[in-house]
Amino acid sequence: MLGAIEAGGTKFVCAVGDEYGQFHDRIQIPTTVPEETMGQVLEFFQQYSLEAIGIGSFGPIDVNRESSTYGYITSTPKVAWRNYPFVQALKEAFNVPVGFTTDVNAAALGEMTLGAAKGLDSCLYITVGTGIGAGAVVQGKLLEGLSHPEMGHILVRRHEDDRYKGKCPYHHDCLEGLAAGPAIEERWGDKGVNLVTRPEVWDLEGYYIAQALMQYILILSPKRIILGGGVAKQEQVFSAVSKYLPELLNDYLVLPGLAEYIVGPGLGDNAGITGALILAKQAL
Repeated sequence: MLGAIEAGGTKFVCAVGDEYGQFHDRIQIPTTVPEETMGQVLEFFQQYSLEAIGIGSFGPIDVNRESSTYGYITSTPKVAWRNYPFVQALKEAFNVPVGFTTDVNAAALGEMTLGAAKGLDSCLYITVGTGIGAGAVVQGKLLEGLSHPEMGHILVRRHEDDRYKGKCPYHHDCLEGLAAGPAIEERWGDKGVNLVTRPEVWDLEGYYIAQALMQYILILSPKRIILGGGVAKQEQVFSAVSKYLPELLNDYLVLPGLAEYIVGPGLGDNAGITGALILAKQAL
């Protein structure tokens, strides 16, 4: 029996399952403060005899095993969670191996193993929602190094007609600052879900996302790109990306057909929690 945690900024999804990716039980817990949220997490898992736990967490987190703060949530905007020893808390409670990576890295692992990139040895998973993040699997391994990827904070060229200042508290007009859900709401005066009939909203989204994908493709050369998150549920985004990406690449690279290369999550909203289960299996 394996435990899995998808730790998000608004909610934790916790599940128990087996090595084949089958879930036996799951629960959703609001993300409040560590004492409250983690108390419910531990209570849930204490019902089971776990052999390992996998965590896909919001970040930034410390994934460097040589670091004294490995397993910590670090400089997150969620002040109550700063410098929280996530891995240590679970090891202390259950004394089992714990796998630890970002929520988007876990989603990439889930999609490559059981989802839209199954059968491939590389993929990139990008989520566009409240924030923007991306995780990657390269030659069958999660991409980590000095830290973990923070692809949502790359700089992109501003559209000539876009006068919006940007929402990111760190960089203002990085990709997340221009294209995440809160930026859409502040720029256009309404939530994205209420702007479905405004093609100019999604054309601008596609313009920025296509720039990001161009950079990811040139650097990582993933064999498939999975575009997830709430904003990406708007089909117009895929159309806009498919319009702008070839223009940006300008025949420099030959890509597969974009309808097969840039796709939605095969696992739907379960990509992250499935990846966390697979991470637990790897830790074991």
